[in-house]
Amino acid sequence: MSNWRASVHHNYRVFILDKEGHIINRAHLSSQNDEAAKERARDLASYGLAVELWDGSRRIAIEDEGRTMQANLCSRSRRVASVDIVHDLATAEAVWRSLECPSNSATPYQRFDFLAAWQRRVGQRAGLSPFLVIARDDEGRPLGLLPLALQTAFGVRYASFMGGTHSTFNMGLWQSEFAATATEHDLRSLTAMLAARDKADVLVLRRQPTYWRDLQNPLRLLPHEPSTVHCPVRTIEPGATSVSLVSESLRRRLQRKERKLQLLAGYRYYIASDDVDITRLLDWFFQVKPQRIMAQQKLPSPFADPDVQGFIRSACMTKLADCGRAIEIHALECDEEVIAILAVMADDHRFSAMFNTYTMSRKAKFSPGLILMRHVIDHFAGQRYRAFDFGIGFYDYKLLVCPDYEPIFDSFIPLSVRGRFAVGAISAVNEAKRFMKSNPALHDIAQNLRSRLQGVKAFQTTSLVFLLQNCCSQLGLYEATTLTLA
Repeated sequence: MSNWRASVHHNYRVFILDKEGHIINRAHLSSQNDEAAKERARDLASYGLAVELWDGSRRIAIEDEGRTMQANLCSRSRRVASVDIVHDLATAEAVWRSLECPSNSATPYQRFDFLAAWQRRVGQRAGLSPFLVIARDDEGRPLGLLPLALQTAFGVRYASFMGGTHSTFNMGLWQSEFAATATEHDLRSLTAMLAARDKADVLVLRRQPTYWRDLQNPLRLLPHEPSTVHCPVRTIEPGATSVSLVSESLRRRLQRKERKLQLLAGYRYYIASDDVDITRLLDWFFQVKPQRIMAQQKLPSPFADPDVQGFIRSACMTKLADCGRAIEIHALECDEEVIAILAVMADDHRFSAMFNTYTMSRKAKFSPGLILMRHVIDHFAGQRYRAFDFGIGFYDYKLLVCPDYEPIFDSFIPLSVRGRFAVGAISAVNEAKRFMKSNPALHDIAQNLRSRLQGVKAFQTTSLVFLLQNCCSQLGLYEATTLTLA
């Protein structure tokens, strides 16, 4: 026995899969070579279940009775040959930026500049570490990048999208040809490789769009469920004009109100393009927004957090290759004061509202938020944008201009046995959230709990409160952004 042990020079990992390809068990074994490891791995499988054998990041094929034909079919369609896990933003930056180009599939919320600012200012403070997944083909070319962050709670390692509640939509950055032709086997190959690395127990992937620029979101090929949040959206059909996007009656009403504002000295609509204007507008926003949230919702403002302020300032200041900003600020202003601002995330196809506020003065009675919204719609429609939205949630002003709904889904993918238990708990929380949203009395209780949790602001750096806030975020009781236009 001792001589046999001395000859062992490989440590293998074995995964037992159910009929749907989910990992239900794993084991480690030592063996002299691949063939010997295959024999021992087959012995671990039972009742017709599949088994996968890995040597580090190398997958070793096993001929399994009744599954040979299926494996051959899978191998022809599977083009994800390897997966890198990167824990440093700078190391992944070159690949990340290469996938941001307009010819690929990515939302503006997954830009490197936006998420790098979030990770440095918010994610790192909350105890999240970068978990960047790069999928490559057999020639080493990047097919996609998942910008994830890793945290551990109750012994379970969760990987979720960077950006937290500041990101309306979450998605990977995908090479366009791969996004258009990806199959279920491609994505199962990717998750199998992640499981083999044993760096995370579960992928918690929320608020994902089903399509982006008419290309499928490849992650929808994995098990998923409808999101518990909704986002009204407006598609701009070819030939549509800015006038057709805002109804004639609403446009006339807003024009009458704006005529009162136009009497103010120096009244103007503009996009902040220089650092001085951006700084001045943000200084005003961080002063006014907490007052408005407290007045309307009796809640402290998440924008009062210095780390959140630092993240937003950094993203608003960051210049993109086209000379725009990672977050673009639109404003109404007169010589006397700032009247309203609306910050958006935009590419050359779609814009999404991120945050806003308007004056606390008597000028608020002229609906400056809605007037600014009309200006922003006119601006982007004039640049031939194809869609827009004003963020997550049902509000009357959104439905005035966004008659459709973005199909959004969540994916909870187990990568280990511990992850399978976590997925069950997360799905149960989602069901509770749906039930709560359908019950007004429970919703009122939730709002009260949210207020109480916000009241422990002074202690929110403790891991207990951080976990409570995370749980409340899952239930829809705690959000970092609020859009209210009036």
